[in-house]
Amino acid sequence: MTVANLYYAQPLLSSLRDVFHVSTAAAGGLITLTQVGYVIGMLFLVPLGDRLEKRGLITVLLGVTTLALVAAGLATSFPLLLAASLVAGATSVVAQIVVPFAASLAPDHARGRIVGRVMSGLLTGILLSRTLSSLVSDAAGWRVVYLGSAVLMAVLAVALRAALPAHAPTTTIPYAHVLRSTLRLVRTHPALLRRGLYQAAMFGAFSAFWTTVSYVLTGPPFHYSPVGVGLFALVGAAGAVVAPVAGHWADRGLTRPMTGVAFAVAAVAFAVAGLGGHHIVLLALAAVLLDMAVQSTLILGQHTIYQLDADARARLNSAFIAIFFVGGALGSQLASLAYHAAGWPAVAAFGTALPVLALLYWTTERAAGRRAADAA
Repeated sequence: MTVANLYYAQPLLSSLRDVFHVSTAAAGGLITLTQVGYVIGMLFLVPLGDRLEKRGLITVLLGVTTLALVAAGLATSFPLLLAASLVAGATSVVAQIVVPFAASLAPDHARGRIVGRVMSGLLTGILLSRTLSSLVSDAAGWRVVYLGSAVLMAVLAVALRAALPAHAPTTTIPYAHVLRSTLRLVRTHPALLRRGLYQAAMFGAFSAFWTTVSYVLTGPPFHYSPVGVGLFALVGAAGAVVAPVAGHWADRGLTRPMTGVAFAVAAVAFAVAGLGGHHIVLLALAAVLLDMAVQSTLILGQHTIYQLDADARARLNSAFIAIFFVGGALGSQLASLAYHAAGWPAVAAFGTALPVLALLYWTTERAAGRRAADAA
């Protein structure tokens, strides 16, 4: 429910573009700014998960999210909607406080499986958000999408306050030191930066696809309604089933080979998407393959970084997610510009290039590991 706030607008971009009389590129900026807000939250709010009692922090953030969504639902201008979305994006990082929370509670031998199980819920929320948004918007208007989510956030705040165990902070250092230590983790753990860059490329491809495919589906030859776009998004939900499987791969020590496979699958997915501009079956196949690949690398990456420092999992997760959400924000905006300039083929080419670049970087991983070992 929390991470869905980042994606409710994706199938509504065509409608919001017409309602507020903005360009296609400007409408795509709504997704970009929401993700920028998420990056801000990852950098400045998630590290507090190591510094403050987690249950209380989660409750406060959900309260602010509720107010921001009410403001978005009542927005009378596009700039106001952008501002509310920025705040909602920043405080929706609750999802990324809960994930390391679960990792801390899980036994070592099953951490990958447990994180995969929690992430499957989070990823299902990402994928089903588009369908829910389309159905609600068609039935009651786009404002009810935001106002309805505000109600869900208020209910969730109460439910989590009652259900979550109290969890003491893992550090007592001042907040400014927490922020500096988060940056230091990036410098001292090469695996954190590498996995963040891997996922930046993958999430950039993911965002490029889902931000622009609504324009394809609402235009010729498909002419889908917002509900049709939302129903199409359901096919991507099939990719969520891979999350627990990816956790199992991580527990078996298959992180590196399966990461390479996921990059290759994502590149193939966008090649298929490029051929599917007039074929809905090919677009659907591309959506499933892409979502499975992106979710696999996410789970494998989180399993890797949670092994780096058991007392800094919130900060590790903060840096990891912030790095790859920068990729997502850039993917959304650049794909919107590409679509505006040259249509779907340009988006497909851009999306294919990102996992290919990640795959090339992946080929240097063993050599980098040997150099680090020699230096040690």
